[in-house]
Amino acid sequence: MSQLGNLDVEASRFVESASDALSDDIVARLAEVAGDGLVLLDQATHSNLDKALPVISRMIENGDLERVVNMTRVMGSAADALSDDIVGRLAETAAELMCVADRLARNENLIKLLNLLENDELVDSIVEFAEVASEVKKTGISESSGGIAGIYKTMTDPDVQNALGLVGAVAKAYKNK
Repeated sequence: MSQLGNLDVEASRFVESASDALSDDIVARLAEVAGDGLVLLDQATHSNLDKALPVISRMIENGDLERVVNMTRVMGSAADALSDDIVGRLAETAAELMCVADRLARNENLIKLLNLLENDELVDSIVEFAEVASEVKKTGISESSGGIAGIYKTMTDPDVQNALGLVGAVAKAYKNK
């Protein structure tokens, strides 16, 4: 019976210690935690959390959740890096670019040039002329001997006559426009 008596004394001491430890503040905090836990459990039940858990598990298994967390950290870092000064400079640059775009859109000469670039024959002619000019520059132009004989030789050259005819036709078409 002494063991039972000792157990009874120890139980009463335990109850007395627990009662001393459970102040009104502790009891209030325990009640608040229990209440919050019940609210959380109720929200989990009503929010179909049971359907989300398998998706979250798959995201953890294939590493998608970690990528989402890392991407969120990057976005947070970018947001932190955007100081007022940087945002101001970006806004100023964007405004200047919009002004340039507006000026380009209103420039009639640029519109005409863009319309000319849609003419394939004209573009091909310009490209051919540039290629020929490049070739002439590479090979160089032979020096003329000068004098009456040099002029006669140049004027009797059919290529020179064709070139002069082309320049004359362009000048006449320009004058008539």
